[in-house]
Amino acid sequence: MGATVGYQAAFEALPCPCMLLTRGQVVLAVNDAYLRMTGQDRAEVVGRALLGAAPVLGGLSEPGAAKVRASLERVAATAAGDVVPLLRDDWDPPGRRHWRLANAPVLDPSGEVTEIVVVFEDVTGSLEPRPAARVSGPLKGDALLHQAYRQEQQKVSMLHETIEHQQRFVFDAAHDLRNPITGLLTELEEALSDPGADLRRTLRSLHRDAERLNDIVGDLLALARLYTAPPPGADLVDLARLVVEELDAHPPSASVLTRLEEGVVVRASRVRLARLLSNLVANAERHTTSRIEFVVAAAPPYAVLEVIDDGPGIPSEERERIFHRLYRQEQARSLDAGGSGFGLPIAREIAHAYGGDLFVADHPGGARFVLRLPLAT
Repeated sequence: MGATVGYQAAFEALPCPCMLLTRGQVVLAVNDAYLRMTGQDRAEVVGRALLGAAPVLGGLSEPGAAKVRASLERVAATAAGDVVPLLRDDWDPPGRRHWRLANAPVLDPSGEVTEIVVVFEDVTGSLEPRPAARVSGPLKGDALLHQAYRQEQQKVSMLHETIEHQQRFVFDAAHDLRNPITGLLTELEEALSDPGADLRRTLRSLHRDAERLNDIVGDLLALARLYTAPPPGADLVDLARLVVEELDAHPPSASVLTRLEEGVVVRASRVRLARLLSNLVANAERHTTSRIEFVVAAAPPYAVLEVIDDGPGIPSEERERIFHRLYRQEQARSLDAGGSGFGLPIAREIAHAYGGDLFVADHPGGARFVLRLPLAT
């Protein structure tokens, strides 16, 4: 006679720290070992997002968080397990230990991923030589083996990320091109089947869909260049001057307020930063009520550029999702049905290419996008 397995009891009894996540990376449960490791209470963790605003995994640097996020998304998409090596430099400030996260899918009877189990393993001892093994000069013995293992783990992680970018790029292209192509075919079929069709109206509609296709292809090519080509040569760019020049060349439809500190200079492609700024302005124009504010300031070691609108703002649970390709808030769809959902992801990729970040910060009565780049030295 088969025994009934108490899966919750087994989960709680595991000696290694574990957690259970939704596909959307929200914590459903953690075991006692995890609580002992972190010193947290269950109520502080369950129901919160693993990453993003007020994350459960606090202290992760943006590259470290990107590694974990990409792994969990791979598991949800492929229904296959994945491993993430987190090194000391994945934590901000750097941690004292190295961790390996083993992510495994939980499947329903049809094979769909319903939850994801995350197991934490402290691998510090296997990656760092013992004090007695440390030698001056070239590494020897176990130390050399540990270093090779660490480098191999980093290469595997980078390979995973490259494959993920390629797969997502193909999906994005196919998905987003399909709608305008369908519109073109529908208009053509209706015009061919109706001898009395208004050809001028049909041509206007076809022209609109062709422009939409052109915009999408332009965004897809921009993403392809960001993923596959090294960043172009870096210029010394004064952020205040960049804002003034771009606003003069392409004035927004809303009123503008500026607070621009002079002499805030970064090393980056001026063309790419102009594209980043234009994408932020387009997003602000779509949501603002009456005014867009631009702020440039130095906050060593970073330069900061902020674009603030006075629209309805962005809920905290969507502040990371809006940087996912093709993701658009329902409000954005209603305000601009032609938007591609690529503008903000492109802007963030540009920020990352020059060692910076782009994120949504708290702001009363509107959305506040913050670009942070290293100051030029």
